[in-house]
Amino acid sequence: MRKVADCRDFPSETECSLAITGEEDEVVRAASEHAVSVHGHEDSPQLRQQIRSALKDEVPQHA
Repeated sequence: MRKVADCRDFPSETECSLAITGEEDEVVRAASEHAVSVHGHEDSPQLRQQIRSALKDEVPQHA
C-alpha cells in the first residue's frame, strides 16, 4: 500500500502544504530531504522515525 506524508499534519510557520505519496521507504527519504532543505531540520534517524510513524495510507482516488 502506498503511503502519504503531508506537511499540513505538522504545524509550521510557512504553512507548507506539500504532500508526498509513494512506497514507504521512498516517502520517508523524500520527506526527510524536504524537512531538511525547506524546514531546517537536521537529518537523523529520529527525524526519519518521526516521519515514518506519521505516515498515512493513501486513499485511492476514483475517476
